[in-house]
Parts: sequence; structure tokens; C-alpha cells
Amino acid sequence: MRLLIMGAPGAGKGTQAVRICETFDIPHISTGDLFRDNVTRGTDLGKLVQDLMARGEFVPDEVTTQMLRQRFEAEDAKKGFLLDGYPRTAGQVEDLDAILAEQGAAIDRVLELTVDTEVVVQRLLARAQEQGRLDDTEQVIRHRQDLYREQTAAVLAIYEARGQLVRIDGLGDVDEVTARVLAALGR
Repeated sequence: MRLLIMGAPGAGKGTQAVRICETFDIPHISTGDLFRDNVTRGTDLGKLVQDLMARGEFVPDEVTTQMLRQRFEAEDAKKGFLLDGYPRTAGQVEDLDAILAEQGAAIDRVLELTVDTEVVVQRLLARAQEQGRLDDTEQVIRHRQDLYREQTAAVLAIYEARGQLVRIDGLGDVDEVTARVLAALGR
């Protein structure tokens, strides 16, 4: 099963990703983790990413696409994966489609964990206080929520038009949300 998981910051993607991956025995692939792994291993792509990040620049789509192509070729990803943090633009949707088409595959389902903004803001403020995250102010948290909505609207619209998008209520007990996610995936 090839899945995407999306949701605003604080929606519970990380928690649900672990459970989904365990249930389906697929790897959780995060673009941020891919960047860090390539940098740590000193690959050519990792060196390029490290240089870009050191200058405060974005990693170009072509570089991210190349890393994803390599990651999808790994043995553990051949039977499926849960992709987190990508795609974020319509162009990246096209790139992802092309990578998967090369393998004769496609995305099976796109899960969006939906959450009430006010509940998530309070959840993240509490987490920030517990973990001593001084930079996680209410203003910053609200800005991240707005950015998520702005940046992903086009991507969600594409997958919705294809009939691949499943919206899942991300509020409630973790086990309840997991049950909703797994039900949406036929488990």
C-alpha cells in the first residue's frame, strides 16, 4: 500500500504514521528524514542539501525527487510506504506520479487528518510549555496552521478530484483516531 499522510501541524500525523506503518509493515518516509540521512551518509545529494540548508535556501524539487526515487527503490519500500511531508505543491504531485509510474505504481490513498484549529492551537501551546519550546508561541502556531492550509490546498484538491483523498477526524483519543484511519484503509 502506497499512502500519503497530510494534516496541519499538531494533527497527530506522527503518532498515526507509526501505527499505520506497523499495521501494514511499510516504512514511514519523511522528506526531512531523507535529507538528514543523505547528509549524515555524506552522499552527493546530501552534500548538496547540506550546502543549500547552510545558506538558508530551499532544497529544489529535483533534488528531493531524486532522493525519493532512490528511497522508493529500497527493498523495504517496494511493497509500499507511508509518505509524509511531500508533495507540497502541484508540481511535486506530478513529480511523485512520474517516479511511481516508472515503477508501475501509484498512490493508493491520501489521508488527511482534519482538526479544529482552536483545539490544535491549545494542544500545541500545552506541548510547547511541557517541552520548553519557547519559540512555539500562539502567533507562530497560528501562522504554521495558516501556511499548511495555503500550501496544501492545491495538493488536496488534486487528490480529491482523483478520488484518492480520505479526510479523517484527527481529534479524540489516539486509539479512536487510529480506528478511524484503519477503517478508512479497509482494516
